[in-house]
Amino acid sequence: MARGIRLLVLDVLKPHQPMVTELALGLSEIQGVEGVNITLVEIDKETENIKITIVGDNLDYDEIVRTIEEFGGVVHSIDMVAAGKRIIEESETPQDKLDEF
Repeated sequence: MARGIRLLVLDVLKPHQPMVTELALGLSEIQGVEGVNITLVEIDKETENIKITIVGDNLDYDEIVRTIEEFGGVVHSIDMVAAGKRIIEESETPQDKLDEF
């Protein structure tokens, strides 16, 4: 039975090297990780702001942060987390519609 964290979305700042491909492979080797997506959000002269989405069973947040730090990155925020037997899709609320204006 699945327990613990099943989905993490992290806002991360990292240097250009190592490449995001290397970071993705490093994160995918952590026990419980089933998949890793990394999206480049912004780039400047020395750093990249990336969004990392990780799915799996019983994800170890501390181990994930350690791995990101080993690759020179720093976690700015946890933008989304899901736990339990399954991942619940977000639903649109009336407040979300107000943001469209």
